[in-house]
Amino acid sequence: MTRRAALALAAALLVAACSPSSAGQRSAGGPGDPASRVRVAAAADLRYAMDELIARWTSTEPGIAVEPAYGSSGTFVAQISAGAPFDVFFSADAEYPRELERAGLAEPGSTRLYAIGRIVLWVAAASAIDVESGLAALADDAVDTVAIANPEHAPYGRAAVAALRSAGVYNAVAPKLVLGENVSQAAQFVESGNADAGLIALSLAAAPGLRDAGRYAVVPIDSYPSLEQGAVVLGSGARADAARTFLDFVLGPDGRTVLDRYGFLPPPP
Repeated sequence: MTRRAALALAAALLVAACSPSSAGQRSAGGPGDPASRVRVAAAADLRYAMDELIARWTSTEPGIAVEPAYGSSGTFVAQISAGAPFDVFFSADAEYPRELERAGLAEPGSTRLYAIGRIVLWVAAASAIDVESGLAALADDAVDTVAIANPEHAPYGRAAVAALRSAGVYNAVAPKLVLGENVSQAAQFVESGNADAGLIALSLAAAPGLRDAGRYAVVPIDSYPSLEQGAVVLGSGARADAARTFLDFVLGPDGRTVLDRYGFLPPPP
């Protein structure tokens, strides 16, 4: 099996794992009353931050269980449009929640910004790539593969492409790109050795597991369109009330503390 075929197979398996109906959706436990459960669709860059947010939430609001699923924001839009039963959507691109509002699939006017995302150049700890030299390092002939999220539906993938263009190295790097279904999978390609470097979310590079496994340099934030991240409540009734309460928590001081630690910038006032 070729390297690219292996990556494609890994992508297919991880797409299945991130499906809301699969083991990729983890339950926080809690009461059996459906109104006491909040089903969260969260962008892949939130994976570690959201896990910590839910742990904090559970300690203060044990009566409402939160069940997260992680994946690319664009894929979640397609799933929600097809009837996936989520209660709140945390997107890496605020335009996606607004799109759901326009389609009548979310509370009108309810999109709320929760963060500004950032991207980094990330390599494994043992890599010889000089991340401090910036994206120009990726044009070197010694770099064979560069992982990014699929720009067709992942905001971090679009940001990565824009940053490469801004650095003037896109044409040199484009043949080396391997696409993850989402930014978390792009990070996994590098961590596993299936890619030499990756352009991933700072929130993932700063998480305990990856922080110890690699090195990174922050990509200048003015080299790609602002990653304004937004959340929106879906549906109505008791579930929507519980979802709104959880969203308020994430946007409150406890939530902000967690998001700051994972490198998310606060949204503009």
